[in-house]
Amino acid sequence: MTYGRAAIPALAGGLLLTAFLWWAGASAQALHLPGTTGVIGGQAAAELERWLVPWSYEPPAALPLGAEVSGGIGDTAGAGAGSTRYVALYATGMQIRFGAVFAFFVPVALLLIRRLPPVHGRMPATLLAVWAWGLVAGTLAVTVSSPWLIAAQGHGSYRFLPQLAGVISSGRQVLVATALVAAAVTVLAARITAKGAGRLPQNIVPARAARLAATAGTAVIALSLVVLSYQPVAAALQTVSPDGGLFAEPGDLLRQWLLLGAWAGPAGAPLGSWLLYRAADVLLLVVVWWTLRRLPSLLTRASIPAMAAGAVCATVLGLLASQLLGVATDGAAFRWGMLQPFAGIAGGIPAALTFGLAAGVVAAVTLRVAVGRAETAVATASGRGSA
Repeated sequence: MTYGRAAIPALAGGLLLTAFLWWAGASAQALHLPGTTGVIGGQAAAELERWLVPWSYEPPAALPLGAEVSGGIGDTAGAGAGSTRYVALYATGMQIRFGAVFAFFVPVALLLIRRLPPVHGRMPATLLAVWAWGLVAGTLAVTVSSPWLIAAQGHGSYRFLPQLAGVISSGRQVLVATALVAAAVTVLAARITAKGAGRLPQNIVPARAARLAATAGTAVIALSLVVLSYQPVAAALQTVSPDGGLFAEPGDLLRQWLLLGAWAGPAGAPLGSWLLYRAADVLLLVVVWWTLRRLPSLLTRASIPAMAAGAVCATVLGLLASQLLGVATDGAAFRWGMLQPFAGIAGGIPAALTFGLAAGVVAAVTLRVAVGRAETAVATASGRGSA
């Protein structure tokens, strides 16, 4: 599939995702309308507002000196100028956030559609991959725009990295729904533009090489999920703290970018319950392995960028599957309402990006080496047979 045919659905999906997130942020004010809490409940309204506010252009009430410009009764010129400056910082941060969503989504969506076109049984795989990348694009957009929003609070130099970690982890719940709709439209548009493109190449990969590559890539993911996420190791990461300065106390941020979960031994808990909770981690690894096993044969060309993007998407999908399984197996999950169990959904996306990229590169290199050895063995056997 040519870049020209793939560009149209990628651009459409990027625009739609940005528009949906803007609409979701603008809808946050509707939760303050009279009667809203009576319809959906006060706790649900508060939870929804917490999910939507990170995408809202409306400045939060916590901005320093209020959000009013000078000229009001009792206002001073200095206070008005300071207020305007903080509001302008907040508006700049939101502009960067929405622009970054589009900028991060389109290039990788273009790569996925070109290498994983939604034809010949690939449509479900393309949909899931573009959906997962929409979550990553939104998370990256929140990350790059966070410094402006932190500065708008008036205390950007105080514990900057913990503040950055807190801002990055916000707004991800909305991405799950908006990215899914944008992905569906993107894939449908790609399905239309792929018509008439001719027969697309089918990548034939030896089964043994594909299994070896999938195992190598999954081992990289297991490094985060099993080793780094073990509570004693995670605690050591949490307590990392260089001496003073703006970049002191990076523990919270390191946890987000390095840990896919958290677990400890079954101390004081029944073994059966402990194994039930660990089933979510097993599911994550199974999803990653199975996806990496199938990915080379689904791609029109198993290049390193395509494998890396596919591994990131596989890790994100594995995270979502494990988190949904965790909600389903938690008997007390819905005790505090219908939305509360899903507050942690889409957590760990930064770590999925970090280790997914590494897993994809490792899997691609392993695949090339294994395929090369297989081809050499076949050529050697053929040469001996002809002799």
